[in-house]
Amino acid sequence: MGTKQNSSLFNKKILLQASKDSLIKLNPALLIKNPVIFIVAIGSILTTIILFAGIFQGHFSPFNLQIAIWLWVTVLFANFSEAIAEGRGKAQADSLRKNRTQAKARKLDGKQEISVFATELNKGDIVICEAGDAIPSDGEVIEGVASVDESAITGESAPVIRESGGDRSAVTGGTKVISDRILVRITTEPGSTFLDRMITLVEGAKRQKTPNEIALSILLSGLSIIFLLAVATLPAFFGYSLSASGLPMSQNLSIPVLIALLVCLIPTTIGGLLSAIGISGMDRLIQHNVIATSGRAIEAAGDVDVLLLDKTGTITLGNRMATNFIPADGVTIEELADAAQLSSLSDETPEGRSIVVLAKEQFNIRGRDVHQLNASFIPFTAQSRMSGVDLKTDVSVVKIRKGASDVIRTFVQNNNGFYPQKIQDTVSELARQGATPLVVAKDNRILGVVHLKDIVKGGIRQRFAELRKMGIKTVMITGDNPLTAAAIAAEAGVDDFMAEATPEDKLRRIREEQANGHLVGMIGDGTNDAPALAQADIGIAMNTGTQAAREAGNMVDLDSNPTKLIEVVEVGKQLLMTRGSLTTFSIANDVAKYFAIIPAIAIGLYAGTTEVGPLSVLNIMNLGSPQSAILSAVIFNAIIIILLVPLALKGVRYRPVSANAALTRNLLIFGLGGIIAPFIGIKLIDIIINLKI
Repeated sequence: MGTKQNSSLFNKKILLQASKDSLIKLNPALLIKNPVIFIVAIGSILTTIILFAGIFQGHFSPFNLQIAIWLWVTVLFANFSEAIAEGRGKAQADSLRKNRTQAKARKLDGKQEISVFATELNKGDIVICEAGDAIPSDGEVIEGVASVDESAITGESAPVIRESGGDRSAVTGGTKVISDRILVRITTEPGSTFLDRMITLVEGAKRQKTPNEIALSILLSGLSIIFLLAVATLPAFFGYSLSASGLPMSQNLSIPVLIALLVCLIPTTIGGLLSAIGISGMDRLIQHNVIATSGRAIEAAGDVDVLLLDKTGTITLGNRMATNFIPADGVTIEELADAAQLSSLSDETPEGRSIVVLAKEQFNIRGRDVHQLNASFIPFTAQSRMSGVDLKTDVSVVKIRKGASDVIRTFVQNNNGFYPQKIQDTVSELARQGATPLVVAKDNRILGVVHLKDIVKGGIRQRFAELRKMGIKTVMITGDNPLTAAAIAAEAGVDDFMAEATPEDKLRRIREEQANGHLVGMIGDGTNDAPALAQADIGIAMNTGTQAAREAGNMVDLDSNPTKLIEVVEVGKQLLMTRGSLTTFSIANDVAKYFAIIPAIAIGLYAGTTEVGPLSVLNIMNLGSPQSAILSAVIFNAIIIILLVPLALKGVRYRPVSANAALTRNLLIFGLGGIIAPFIGIKLIDIIINLKI
């Protein structure tokens, strides 16, 4: 399979590699990227220096040794959380590398076919691919149609059709042709293929921090500075108290104790897990077979509130099929079918081919000798919106056309013909039903209507209802007429639609929504979608789409399943919620540790002849001693990071609820939990320490 590999958290290979990477990440150049953990590392170094300085002076301190060990463990656990997240991506990257082949390609050099290695192909080269051949590099089909096995990329065993023209022309290097023959124009340089970019992305080696991560890092750094100042004032306070109570200044707080307090009070939990949360968000997308080009794209997915979707291939199955011939008055259905087939012989669109097949199936109208007919074909284009054929006879030229109602009306009227009202009524009725009517004309005479039907994908209405619960407005975009668009929109359950939309219209709508403060998501697969995909905050390109669309978007859906956007949005929201939840837990954790530790270390202040002073009443946890309280807090601080790694990687469970409900749940579970957990954890560790003592 492609990216759907077993990347379990408890995969032995990943754990072993993550352990090694944890040591590598002790490099100061890497540590400084995480300011909070960098502070912990500096504290670890200072404590270690003080420990060895004491040993050289003949004063070994078991307490300082334990503090130093657990401070280093805190740094290593923080590195481990990031390393294991990266390791899961690297495991998937290794799987993808296996799909890269060094197969030879059949390159066309003029009219000659030469054999070259796939790595020697350059952008613009044309290669031949037949059944059994591996497609050597990314490209677009310029001739032919073939069945292609893309399981190496998508993990799906069912083959897909790739054909010239339209929005299913892109092919990916490493996939395999199962049947037929195609010519492929290479669209990438060596080393820049889609597979190469996927490997780079899933490895996470070049992952940049998102704006939210940067902002949170600044906040955490600010909190760390505040706690640093708070801890720095403690020796002065303790010194005054010791002096006032007649105790020796040797009992004042030592540097290792101050470092331990600082590490326990700064937000080390979220600091140690922040990178893992970001990397795992990309990893979870990959598990859904979606590749994101940046963490920013995943975060934006969590904030998207307007979604623009192409109708064809996204909301509907995409291939409108001819289902019926409806002749005009005075025209036989056979005559209409014959003319419709003739006008579609040069139409390479799925719709055109379906008309040829329908005429063959219903009336046994087979292929004909084009040369004998002396035919000149007019291909379908997006501008003309019709196709046809000119049949030259000895005395005249017979013009047969098939296309959109308004275009054929103009064609007939320009030839001094009449457009029947009954045909217009048929067109309107089919449009209201959500079908696509194509009108067929011969010279200045209307022959009838071809009924094309596009099927709304199963379950799509329920999907849109879920998006609505998330607060996301859905807008269907289509080039169909307003009546057809309205019918499909009603059946699919979208909130709004744009009919007869051009690429410029899509771009304009996205800019308008963004100007109104919305974050916009766009799904597309065609070259005409590329400008909108590039403009949107989230541009999800279908892997079956064109190369231009895949390069314009900041996400690629390998399965080409547009309804998967729900999972993309959920992963984005889950990423934001996980980061918010663990930040809440971490800060609440720090507050709780403050009230748990400070009273315990102040037991001896203002003590007279006894060792217990009046401040001991604040030691509500009844911790054994100042030393055991500090050591318990440092141990808990290290262990909680590793205990939360599975949650950081898996993510907080997302539920489609309002922001207020999510905030309330977050505060109750992670805020309250962050306050309670340290009291329980530190007390248990303190009991164990004192038992050993």
